Amino acid sequence: MGFISVIKKYNTTFWASNVIELFERWAWYGFYMAFALYLVNSKDTGALGLSQAQKSIIMGTGSMLLYFLPVITGAIADKIGYKRILYLAFALYISGFYMIKTFDTFGWMFFAFVWTCVGGAFFKPIISAMISRNTTDETSSIGFGIFYMMVNIVGFIGPFIAGVLMQKSWDYVFYMSMITVGVNYVITFFFFSEPKIKNDNNSLAKNIANAFVSIGIALKNWKFVMFLLIMVLFWTAFNQLYYSFPIFVEQWVDTSVLYNGIYKVWPWLAKSIGTESGTITTVTLTSMDSFFIILFQLIVSAFVMRFRPLAAMMGGILILAGGLGLMFSNQSGWLILLGILVFGIGEMASSPKFTEYVGRIAPSDQKALYMGTSFLPVAAGHQLAGWLSGDIYEKIADKIYLIQLEVAKRGISIPEISEEFTKNDYVQMASQKLGMEGSVLDNFLWTNYHPSNIWIIYSGVAVSAVVLLWLYDRFVIGK
Repeated sequence: MGFISVIKKYNTTFWASNVIELFERWAWYGFYMAFALYLVNSKDTGALGLSQAQKSIIMGTGSMLLYFLPVITGAIADKIGYKRILYLAFALYISGFYMIKTFDTFGWMFFAFVWTCVGGAFFKPIISAMISRNTTDETSSIGFGIFYMMVNIVGFIGPFIAGVLMQKSWDYVFYMSMITVGVNYVITFFFFSEPKIKNDNNSLAKNIANAFVSIGIALKNWKFVMFLLIMVLFWTAFNQLYYSFPIFVEQWVDTSVLYNGIYKVWPWLAKSIGTESGTITTVTLTSMDSFFIILFQLIVSAFVMRFRPLAAMMGGILILAGGLGLMFSNQSGWLILLGILVFGIGEMASSPKFTEYVGRIAPSDQKALYMGTSFLPVAAGHQLAGWLSGDIYEKIADKIYLIQLEVAKRGISIPEISEEFTKNDYVQMASQKLGMEGSVLDNFLWTNYHPSNIWIIYSGVAVSAVVLLWLYDRFVIGK
């Protein structure tokens, strides 16, 4: 069947679901790629000035709930109706983004992000279910291809625009997310048709209880449980793209080299994507992961289709580990961009194969159950990624912490960071008292404290996943 003839078979609800996904992912990635920076950057830049540990608790816990709660929210949607739950999800999103913009303390920001993630958890199971419900065996392959293409297009566009907006004010980033989610009210009202769901006589509580019983059934398969536990390590390493990488680039990398290189070839492009000071924002640089996926996913997929899913996953995660090594081991803007490309290739080879493998090993009558359970390692990976990017990252690679170590070592007296005395104030005073201004201080810290060593931990976690997958393939699965 030709591509055009398949496209003609999709109904209005299919296209509406894809457009709803597009605007929701635009809102999410537009703020999420920048969220770590918003939490930890100095208060005099409009950010919150929190510690790495506080950031890790907020992002790790909220993101974990985002992937764990769909087990419950999917059962609620089946009982109450998809359209009502979508309206609820949008309301939680918009109010959540507003609270994130407004609150400025750790406790309230924790509440606001968890609130927003609950909105995402209500949204997440509905749209993928709608794509599945509105495709057939002959249209599902291209249908899900369109769906994932939408995700990656806005995974690039959202952060890219956020990188421009945050130069003016952080508030604009959150307004962008509120507006794009708000558009979905219109699309849902006019174009989204409520699916016909087989009604049962169970109560809502019974449906939720059944969801947990179903997970228990899937987790009785000990081989499947072992696989999921190994994949927690993969998601832990992968999520450092959001948790640690933006902060590492912001603190240690001079992106003016990238700006100048682009300016020599395409001055108009450099001016469009760069800052007035002649740099590329961290969020814009991070968005290149999705850009590379848009360009190369089909090529990578065509290459890895000749391998068994487990073999492709092992190869992909090993490449991803190499990408992490490049991203966190040096200060060269071009090498870091290459690292993002290598990371992206590893992601393209491994992540889709994870889903494919779960689908293959699931019993024919339990495929949906196994696919739902496969979100558990993603949730656990977020929690563990948050932990690694907190105290551990801080003590190895956080610039503020390393300056404090040097100041303490020399017995220099500087006020503690507070509401009135910001992180930037601290760095400025420390630079003066240490007699090292700007890049001189950065080079001193880089040479003497080796913040680049953080790559060993992040790449090591990914390589550990590869080794354990090999052992799993060799001794648990066998022939």
